[in-house]
Amino acid sequence: MKLELKIAEITANALKSLYGIDVKCSDIQLQKTKKDFEGDLTIVIFPFVKTVRKSPDVIGNELGNFICEHESLVENFNVIKGFLNLCISKKHWIDELSEINKNDTFGYKTATDDSPLVMVEYSSPNTNKPLHLGHIRNNLLGYSLSEILKANGYKVVKTNIVNDRGIHICKSMLAWQKFGNGATPQSTGKKGDHLVGDFYVKFDKEYKKQIDELKAQGQSEEDAKRNAPLMIEAQEMLRKWEAGDANVRSLWNEMNSWVYAGFDETYKRLGIDFDKIYYESQTYLEGKSKVEEGLAKGIFHKKADGSVWANLTAEGLDEKLLLRADGTSVYMTQDIGTAKLRFEDFPIDKMIYVVGNEQNYHFQVLSILLDKLGFSWGKDLVHFSYGMVELPEGKMKSREGTVVDADDLMDEMINTAKETSQELGKQNSQNEAESDEIATTVGLGALKYFILKVDPRKNMLFDPKESIDFNGNTGPFIQYTHARIKSVLRKAAEQGINFEDTMPKPDAVSEKEAYLIQQMTLFPEIVRQAGNEYSPSVIANYIYDLGKEYNQFYHDFSILKEENESLRSFRLLLSKNIAKIIKLGMNLLGIKVPERM
Repeated sequence: MKLELKIAEITANALKSLYGIDVKCSDIQLQKTKKDFEGDLTIVIFPFVKTVRKSPDVIGNELGNFICEHESLVENFNVIKGFLNLCISKKHWIDELSEINKNDTFGYKTATDDSPLVMVEYSSPNTNKPLHLGHIRNNLLGYSLSEILKANGYKVVKTNIVNDRGIHICKSMLAWQKFGNGATPQSTGKKGDHLVGDFYVKFDKEYKKQIDELKAQGQSEEDAKRNAPLMIEAQEMLRKWEAGDANVRSLWNEMNSWVYAGFDETYKRLGIDFDKIYYESQTYLEGKSKVEEGLAKGIFHKKADGSVWANLTAEGLDEKLLLRADGTSVYMTQDIGTAKLRFEDFPIDKMIYVVGNEQNYHFQVLSILLDKLGFSWGKDLVHFSYGMVELPEGKMKSREGTVVDADDLMDEMINTAKETSQELGKQNSQNEAESDEIATTVGLGALKYFILKVDPRKNMLFDPKESIDFNGNTGPFIQYTHARIKSVLRKAAEQGINFEDTMPKPDAVSEKEAYLIQQMTLFPEIVRQAGNEYSPSVIANYIYDLGKEYNQFYHDFSILKEENESLRSFRLLLSKNIAKIIKLGMNLLGIKVPERM
């Protein structure tokens, strides 16, 4: 940040003048002053003690006095146990606010033709079931990360790989054939992904019945699972699909079309989109050809049964299956094929996979294999590994139909938002359409924020009731802060107050106001940190802290009733730009902020 660089330069010059020592700006340790102490920036004195041969407190006081005498940027200082706390002049913060006000996208960088291209893969659903709570965390993280990378000046391609083939897909298809009675989304009034998911659950229930029957006849559980008629039929359907059987392919196309329509509806409602969608049915053959190419080059090897493997013992791993003995592919094969197509479609500089932490080993292997196969970005691919999301009731299981459906959860969040707003009396002046729109914005904002505020690497417990609270570290609290500021600005406009060009004298600005501006100036660095760490939670918690500080200011200071016109204008300008940064930050999380609540 430019302030830190300036202070580092001032400190280096002071050390040279006072003690005749040359210190690089990069070697001067600066940190934000702790809230318990007076000051804005702190210089760590201890690294200079050995060279200067004075105590830390003496050096701190001599440095502080010299800087205050020679630099108007610093107006005061204090020394506490070897730490020199500098108080930056109020004029500097007023100037900073003016600069922030000039930039509608403060904190964002714009991509250029030379910017690196980053591809981010997220969502990766199966077409045998609707999206659930786990998918919500994946989608929100992937979308937010993409927006954060854009704000850091990267070109970004958001992509999805749909797992539309395999035995799990055939299970839904077979159950529909046997138990569906021709049901369609139109005839049942159900979203297509929900309808197909019902048959996936139905297959599992009927399959378990058959297993129990075979076990009662004396078969072992392993034999019963293998010999159950439904499983044998599903495996035969998969073989027919791979052979291109017209009837199986026709049913597959029809049922997948139902699911895609359902997915699109859920994605739109969640505010998620993609620039390019790939399908496993189109990539697995590319993967097989790439594996066969690697086999011909001696990168992989074939075993006696005809299966193809990669020997990764030299990399400290084990052997990895790439093609089964019958020639069918595995997930790794599909990922190799997808990588091949993506590399042909886009000049990728970095590839980021947003996938849960249970797949850590998979992506460790994929990185090595892509590098061996000649993909320049393979070695440096990023597995954005995130923790699982659970409910107070425990883990979710798709086969048993105990997952928390994404659509149902969004409905619940919107209804809860509406009920909470009514209880708090926040919708008295709104018509029904406005009330519904705000409930949707608040409900989905609560869901997104609660998930994104958590460090993505951690497992998390999702509590819908806690997430919708209008107090504390929640989406609705931040949204309400934004709406509160917008209400103040509307009232100022109604009163004909023009606040853009008037600034108060520096000595009229309070410590609280200067602190708020200082927090605002951190936003570009927060955006950079979130991009470097692949962590939307950095943005979320910064915006919460900013909103909390503003609310304290709002309660303690007059704004519209301030009699000093220049100070009133300053506080309105301060408020306007706090709202701007809240909106810019929430945009990076995919969260809307309402103008009124």
